[in-house]
Amino acid sequence: MRYILSIISIIVLLLPYPQTIVAEKDDTQSLIIEVTGDPQVHKEYIEAHHPYVEVVASYEMLFKGLAIRGTPTRLAKMEALPFVKAIHSVQQYQSDKTKKSSLKADALPKDAVYPEVFNNTRYTGKGIKVGIIDTGIDYNHPDLQANYKKGYDLVDLDDDPMETQANQGIPTLHGTHVAGIIAADGELKGVAPDAEIYAYRALGPGGSGTSVQVIAAMEQAVKDGVDVMNLSLGNNVNGPDYPTSLAVNRAAALGVAVVIANGNNGPADWTVGSPATASKAISVGATSPAKQNPYLYARWEDREIGLTSMVGSVPWNLDTFYKIAVEGEELSRKIVVLQRGEIPFYDMAKQAEKDGAIAVLIANSEEGTFQGSIDNADAPITIPVASISKEDGQWLQQMAEESTLQLETQYKELPASVADFSSRGPVTINWDIKPDVLAPGTNIMSSVPSGYQALQGTSMAAPHVAGAIALMKEAHPDWSNDQIIGALKTTAWKMQQDDKAVAPIMQGSGVMDPDAAINATTIINDPALAYGKFTTYREEKSKQLFITNQSDETKSYTFTIPKKQGGIQWSLPQRFVLKPGEEKAVPVQLAITSKQLEEGVHQGWLTVDEGDNRYLLPYLFINQTADNPKAMGFEFALKPFSEEGYIYKLYLAENAESAKVDLYDPDSLMFERTLLELDEVKTGENEGQLTKKQLGAPGEYMALITVRLDDGSTESYQTDLIIRN
Repeated sequence: MRYILSIISIIVLLLPYPQTIVAEKDDTQSLIIEVTGDPQVHKEYIEAHHPYVEVVASYEMLFKGLAIRGTPTRLAKMEALPFVKAIHSVQQYQSDKTKKSSLKADALPKDAVYPEVFNNTRYTGKGIKVGIIDTGIDYNHPDLQANYKKGYDLVDLDDDPMETQANQGIPTLHGTHVAGIIAADGELKGVAPDAEIYAYRALGPGGSGTSVQVIAAMEQAVKDGVDVMNLSLGNNVNGPDYPTSLAVNRAAALGVAVVIANGNNGPADWTVGSPATASKAISVGATSPAKQNPYLYARWEDREIGLTSMVGSVPWNLDTFYKIAVEGEELSRKIVVLQRGEIPFYDMAKQAEKDGAIAVLIANSEEGTFQGSIDNADAPITIPVASISKEDGQWLQQMAEESTLQLETQYKELPASVADFSSRGPVTINWDIKPDVLAPGTNIMSSVPSGYQALQGTSMAAPHVAGAIALMKEAHPDWSNDQIIGALKTTAWKMQQDDKAVAPIMQGSGVMDPDAAINATTIINDPALAYGKFTTYREEKSKQLFITNQSDETKSYTFTIPKKQGGIQWSLPQRFVLKPGEEKAVPVQLAITSKQLEEGVHQGWLTVDEGDNRYLLPYLFINQTADNPKAMGFEFALKPFSEEGYIYKLYLAENAESAKVDLYDPDSLMFERTLLELDEVKTGENEGQLTKKQLGAPGEYMALITVRLDDGSTESYQTDLIIRN
């Protein structure tokens, strides 16, 4: 996907969402400015000296800033004020249509998951306030009307957090879907159907907005006294000190349970993005339920063809043998094999449908699998469409040319698993284990404006957990957030694969179980043991576990000594006893002999037994170095109220000497010019400005970002960049 010049840094974590920029139509603009010093003092100054600029709100709990409204000419003068640190404008987008559906039996997906099933308790979230930081919600939806209490729009800076309408740009539905999962109470039921909904529109047309709008929305939610906050949004910066992550930690310190979607950039490691990287966030990954997965079988050649269904495709339900055809042949009642290229998947499949094909296979042009989209609400494709590997595509092409090949559809039973798209940890810099827990995230049926729809993404997993925390807070109003988070992690069940627990960076503490969390008899305050990086020959580190006996009986606890491994030595406590209500700090020490271990990420599970109960504690450490991204999150934007100035941001995960951004022709890969050279850089966010002259000629480029690390080695990654006139 091409990166367009914008200051968008937060997107909803839903698969997929198109984004196209158009100009703002109103005479006035809404901005959020970051300031130094006391925001209230600056508010009074602007009101006194700039009477035509309206100060809509001030923020000082999670960050220092003011929300202001005025004409572009008036607002441009704000930049010169000495206390203004940065200006964050709002982008607008052109309209697009979204699909609508109903809960009628004949219209339901066969594999749809309903959020009410996740509530295995007798609680309903009654009296608990849940803040939803998102695209706004359709508060007129019959399933949300009763529970919607109030909200705020951080895009237009008013009290109306309605989803973006078609006449405002690309309409949105994401926040309404999230709200329904948490607290729908109508034809569809949410996890906590009696919870109170507080909606904050931080993401505008198309589902995008700035980090500061999200932070301002969080602050408003804290001011409104929400108990739980859900953020099904994020970016691709894998670091704990990005501004939104810091704001999450501040909100948690003020007593709010903050639940965040882990991201949809899996299955690669190091893909969790801010604000899910926040140490105090409850970061949620997505699970896929057990299912029958179709594949094609060439009986006489004894070959299986794996299928990855396209987003928006009807189910692959072919019932007999079908012949294979390639492009240019007669397609009637055949499965056509097409090659991935420049033509959009939808257009390729639609033409094949018109030509009479019974199904479409699109072969990858590179190694590995991919999941494309053919979603189109206006003219949906009625035949199944799936992607296949490059190797399978080449084999089918060859067989089609050499003989008449027929394929049949067969099925494999796939167990419940971590969804492929669910982002993995760990987090760079502090090496935390993320996600914290898992919840259902595929084919989740929920409310959308004027109907219902099944969607997937970690955006759908997070509100399951937000709803479950509402249940826990109703059941235990005297529990602290540490107790609640500790209970949900301690009682989560571990997802297995091949009789082994799935890696901690894929599942965290496991799949949340609301009833088990509410009835926890033992709470381990934070069972995830992240030891960080070991860099010397012999090094020891210790973590403290705080274990509480919640029952009215004395309990005995025993650690199972891990199997011996060269270079790793655990020092675990002996058997210990806790009286009813007693808490104990338990040291868990890890010693590493670096040269006896491979470099990189090491992770696994420690075991604590109490009677018939067994608790698995995830652990992780880095030996010397890891394959984590060293630089990420390159953003490039036109400076507000300027036609000459541009702002750049680059996030570095480790200490470095310098960074450079080179531009290449995306077709010939010939070097064009160096856009940016930084001789002084720091770990975390690096930002600065470029003039139009420094920017150079407009055009479409491949940007290569190269970072020279302190040890003299270099790391690089590439992204697409468009420089417009």
